[in-house]
Amino acid sequence: MRNNVTLPPPYRDENQQVEALLSALNGKLNWLNVIDQARPWVEAVRKQPAPFWALESLLREYPITSAEGLALMRLAEALLRVPDTGTAALLAADQLGRARFAGEEKQSWITQISGRVLILSRRLLAEKETRSLVQRLGMNTVVTAVVRAIALLGRQFVLGQDLGEARRRSAEARKKQPALCYSYDMLGEGARNSADATRYAASYESALRALATQTGNGGPRERDGISIKLSALHPRFEEAQRARLWRELFPKLQQLAELAAQGRLNLTLDAEESDRLELQLDLLDALQQHIAGHATCAGWDGMGIAVQAYQSRADAAIDEVLARTRRNQSRLMLRLVKGAYWDMEIKRAQEMGLSGYPVFTHKHHTDISYLAAAARLLEEANGPQALVYPQFATHNAATIAAVLQLADQQPDARFEMQRLHGMGEGIYREVLRHARIQHLRIYAPVGRHRDLLAYLVRRLLENGANTSFIHQLANQHVAAEDLLVSPLWRAEEVALPKPIEIYGRLHGELRLNSQGMDMTYIVERGPVLEAALALRVQTPEEIQVEEVDPLMRTLHAGQTRWDAVPVERRAEILTQAAELLETRRDSMIALVMREAHKTLADAVAELREAVDFCRYYAIQAKTLMRKEALPGPTGEANSLSLRGRGVFVCISPWNFPLAIFAGQVVAALVTGNSVAAKPAEQTMAIAKAFVALLWEAGVPRDVLALMPGAGETVGAALVAHPLTSGVVFTGSTGVARHIHQALAVKEGPIVPLIAETGGINAMIVDSTALAEQVVDAVIASAFRSAGQRCSALRLLCVQEECAEEILTMLKGAMHELVIGPTVEYATDVGPVIDADAQSNILAQMARIEQGGGRLLARCAWPASLLENAHATDISVALTMQDDQQRDLHFVAPCAYAISHVSQVREEIFGPVLQVVTWKAGQIDALIDAINALGFGLTLGVQTRIDDRAAHIAARSRCGNVYVNRNMIGAVVGVQPFGGEGLSGTGPKAGGPHYLLRMVAEQAVSINTTAAGGNAELLSQGRL
Repeated sequence: MRNNVTLPPPYRDENQQVEALLSALNGKLNWLNVIDQARPWVEAVRKQPAPFWALESLLREYPITSAEGLALMRLAEALLRVPDTGTAALLAADQLGRARFAGEEKQSWITQISGRVLILSRRLLAEKETRSLVQRLGMNTVVTAVVRAIALLGRQFVLGQDLGEARRRSAEARKKQPALCYSYDMLGEGARNSADATRYAASYESALRALATQTGNGGPRERDGISIKLSALHPRFEEAQRARLWRELFPKLQQLAELAAQGRLNLTLDAEESDRLELQLDLLDALQQHIAGHATCAGWDGMGIAVQAYQSRADAAIDEVLARTRRNQSRLMLRLVKGAYWDMEIKRAQEMGLSGYPVFTHKHHTDISYLAAAARLLEEANGPQALVYPQFATHNAATIAAVLQLADQQPDARFEMQRLHGMGEGIYREVLRHARIQHLRIYAPVGRHRDLLAYLVRRLLENGANTSFIHQLANQHVAAEDLLVSPLWRAEEVALPKPIEIYGRLHGELRLNSQGMDMTYIVERGPVLEAALALRVQTPEEIQVEEVDPLMRTLHAGQTRWDAVPVERRAEILTQAAELLETRRDSMIALVMREAHKTLADAVAELREAVDFCRYYAIQAKTLMRKEALPGPTGEANSLSLRGRGVFVCISPWNFPLAIFAGQVVAALVTGNSVAAKPAEQTMAIAKAFVALLWEAGVPRDVLALMPGAGETVGAALVAHPLTSGVVFTGSTGVARHIHQALAVKEGPIVPLIAETGGINAMIVDSTALAEQVVDAVIASAFRSAGQRCSALRLLCVQEECAEEILTMLKGAMHELVIGPTVEYATDVGPVIDADAQSNILAQMARIEQGGGRLLARCAWPASLLENAHATDISVALTMQDDQQRDLHFVAPCAYAISHVSQVREEIFGPVLQVVTWKAGQIDALIDAINALGFGLTLGVQTRIDDRAAHIAARSRCGNVYVNRNMIGAVVGVQPFGGEGLSGTGPKAGGPHYLLRMVAEQAVSINTTAAGGNAELLSQGRL
């Protein structure tokens, strides 16, 4: 399915955009009138505080920004899903121990009850002197009390645990306020597998059938409806899977739309993240076309979509939706919201090094966007033939008053206001007195507290700015006028650093983040994919062993001159190399994709890491290599300086043929060494391209030599050469040990070795972790890059009490992975590097099975691979030829259950995961068993217990520990990378100590009074 929607780039200049929005609003709002209308609402609410069931009551007592509020929210997010009492007690103690729930008298009985239970529980769980009381009461009693306190929160977030309960509660509310309508939302985490998607689809279908029985003759505007989340209806709702979505998701949407039309119900596509916007709008467009041509949907005007005003393209999205609606001659309900994923959007842009943010970075800019959109929608809604029905979702009194003022200018416009269940009830009690508001629709989450509370709490925590009006409304110390300040008049706030500037200054110099690529935006990814498809890899010829000696002598001669070049100039050359890499981004990424079989996402990350190495080491070297004056007695000058050691041999692997190769080479160069660069045989073209780029940037040819060849011959000769002054190696533990032994027996100076090897990397998961987040982290850590990363997850350790749920979800998620050639954008898992790697992985899998390992899951082959496959065991691995008649060797990602950590004997460098379970209370024994394997590279931890995460990190013997995230993708200068034990020698690559192993130190002490007299003392007049 082609991209039909044409939106502008998501990273436009924010200030220019705001100016355009202000221009669109010019003359349409009198803010003094807004204040006059909203102030009485605020005063009335403050005179009549929110009822006990309102969420505002709780947020007033325990604001999210306070330690107590944060503890409460984090408990609500995790506690109800913990199946075992012991872990639940640890979680409660961990969170309650960080806050103080005693204090002022609570104003509502809900906060009194929850507060008192939490105070008691905190004392029971956290204070040593009450342990005997805990023993008498029993931990079950204490945990049950906390769970019940948290369950009280559930009713504030969730209208009902099923639709029946939600409808009963809504009927009671409607008796008091007949203007109420509801949009029921079976919210939750997005689907991770087809079973999740099927369950959500059935839930939506059941809800539509039940709501169709409503009494009354009205249409979608007067009746209750539902909101649906596209990411819940398909586990791969993402741009890369566009073609698949049209086959698998679109028919579900057609069916739901037809059901909604038959029942005269509103069906709204809920908001998603910005990188899914075009995809969502294309689906809406196709759905509108289907509705227009389907007899069942004739006359139905209940199709809807939510648009988030905080997105920088909100105005363009609304224009596009309105244009499509006119073209399709359909009607649309458009819910305008401020947005729910702000923190996530900011983090994603920074992590990916994007050119800007896809959302506004100031809250008042979001408010301006909202008001401009509201004005646009009301103009479109003005008249009997209007195709759009605006739905304004907000709890902010000033925003409501502004919308009503804009509506007064469009007397024939029909619209409604919306609020979230549990929020804004007091304000809307006053607002509903306004004659123009015929309907107030409540957005009402429905579902089990255990599942839904986690989702909603994270939305609150991630997007606390959108609830700031509610927080301040309850604060009597904030004047009403301060609540109602116009966003049009706000002074500019401190700007959020651009994604490329997030690292700030290093040693006084701005350290730029590497530029990334928004792969969901076709304008950015298209040229790279085209370049990759067109590229023909030209592999350089290998050198002969006889050529090693003359090349080494040339490098040795050149090193002396290079070491004399000021470090500032050497650093400048590295910076120039970084700029050249970014300038030639498309061609370099294409080469990495073709030769190293990297997916687009992995190739982009690799190029960025190479850029980061160049810039980071350049800045570090300028500080490190500066001569340092040392203290001493009068009449003496002491200094310490660093210089290059000589010729460094850099032996790099094929799994990161650009990033690791670049990191080794530029670190040695910037510290004044010359470099003999020996890349892996499988990826010599990438190395050749980078060496040529360094020469172009200014590195002399007698200082850097590319020495392609086999490790057994060329590599061995380089290590053994008498002029070798240091070796940097990344690869297997066995080869590192061999190099170490060869250096030890060599005559001449002692040669340093920096070795970074593999690891049997584990992830420890306890029962407080969210299953969906665990599965996301496992899939990325174990199977991205076909498992061919040093940092990849090899051993998943799941607490027994939650293992069934997590492993079931994981199996389903594995089946959603797409295996294929990496030049195809949809591919998740590409081939392993060559036939030898494939054979080794298969042999290791056989050993797992012989040792009692039980297959849990194996990814299925897509039909396109099976049609072109030849050789190998088709159920486990296959080989096919690509469009250039090169063999591609695939291994299907798989997971095995084993009984104990000690069964893992070796690192399997491929998409093979081993899984072991552990019982609550065995955490220390588990850590010790992992340590006993001897490796110590990366470790993942998934837990909501902060103290446990800290304890695991302290007890483990691993170089890199990742908590509540995936275990791959270490960023230069942010997560310095390297292990200990069998996983390497250190120091960490991309860290502040790495360059120190590449230099020699010289201390110089000068007697400044050797010729007589002490000028320093004489100048002080002491003689």
